[in-house]
Amino acid sequence: MQGSLLPDDAGSHPPRHHDDLAPRLAVVITVFVLVGYFSVAVTYVVDGNRSGKTVDAAMLGLALLPMTVLLCLQMLHSFPGLAPRLSGARRWTLALQALLTFAPFAVFKHAWLGMPGFLAGSSLLLLAPALAWPAFAAILLCTDVLLFQVGFGWGQVAYTTVSTALTGLVVFGLSRLSGLVTEVSRSRAELARLAVAQERLRFSRDVHDLLGYSLSTITLKCELVHRLVPRQNSRAQQELAEILQTSRQALADVRAVASGYRKMSLSAEAATARSMLAAAGISATAEIDCGPLPELVDTVLASVLREGLTNVLRHSKADHCAIEARRNGRQVWLTLVNDGVGRPSTILRADTTDGGSGIGNLRVRVENLGGRLCAGVRPDGWFELRAELDVSADAPPRSGGRAPGSEEEYGPGPTVTA
Repeated sequence: MQGSLLPDDAGSHPPRHHDDLAPRLAVVITVFVLVGYFSVAVTYVVDGNRSGKTVDAAMLGLALLPMTVLLCLQMLHSFPGLAPRLSGARRWTLALQALLTFAPFAVFKHAWLGMPGFLAGSSLLLLAPALAWPAFAAILLCTDVLLFQVGFGWGQVAYTTVSTALTGLVVFGLSRLSGLVTEVSRSRAELARLAVAQERLRFSRDVHDLLGYSLSTITLKCELVHRLVPRQNSRAQQELAEILQTSRQALADVRAVASGYRKMSLSAEAATARSMLAAAGISATAEIDCGPLPELVDTVLASVLREGLTNVLRHSKADHCAIEARRNGRQVWLTLVNDGVGRPSTILRADTTDGGSGIGNLRVRVENLGGRLCAGVRPDGWFELRAELDVSADAPPRSGGRAPGSEEEYGPGPTVTA
């Protein structure tokens, strides 16, 4: 049953080659365009250093060295993943690119006019918006001043200004597009993983809730009949013994399935939630400050967070989401709030049928541990999901409640001999 409903190979590991194709193609196109633009810049140097019909090889070799360094710097700026350790030194690499962009004008003059466009694109990529566009304009202005110094007229300067601006915008646009395609691909993979994990959790709870009690009842009644049937009725004794053995095995299987996906960690789920929300374009904050928790409390709170996060993606279009878990003495509480009330989701499609899980299922699980779960829209318009539990909930639950998967819920496993 488990294998037919939840095929691990089909659900846990979706085909990756289709998902990887778009990011790779975006990277290849961006690299091709950048190398192409630098090749055009090399032709400017070649044309600017012709002596009659020959090229000054020494000057060309001198130009290729800083151009190669500039190409490497541009690749680092366009693809930050190439050198993540340099992420804190981006402004230094941008300063080095600026130096290598403007200093060679003193030697190569107008032959170097192909370089400022890349610096303009890098400024848009690395600087904050408040600084990026002023820096972009300053680079164009400095380029114009240098071109006037080397003897260009107004018409040539205007043409070069437009060409430099277009080069910078193309470099910026392609680099950002490549990064966005990669982020979208990662977001899709994370959403698929979350959907599979959510379906496994739902399957575990439903099997646990729907079949556990029934199988326990069947087992106990079979044991009772087994004891009541006269000993001389050997055929009935044999049949009942086989039924009892089968029900015991089924009950053990249900317990194994129900507990197989049950152990969860609130801190791990919070880290995954923050990463996934960021990949989906939702500004997220997570503050988990409740210390180590009993296993059952940790699992239930992690389940509340996972279900609440799924509802955020499925039933709303949130821009901001906040996760907070605090502990005060023996009480621990978890809150998940978002500002997507009243806006339909564009990430996951909401279910049209009630599968018996969701907030109602979570409320039962929390209340079985003596806690409280509430959900609703706050006065400020944000939706809040809040769960409160006693950290001693790993001890026997309150009167009338059963801890999921415990012996109290299923009943003790009957032991009889045929």
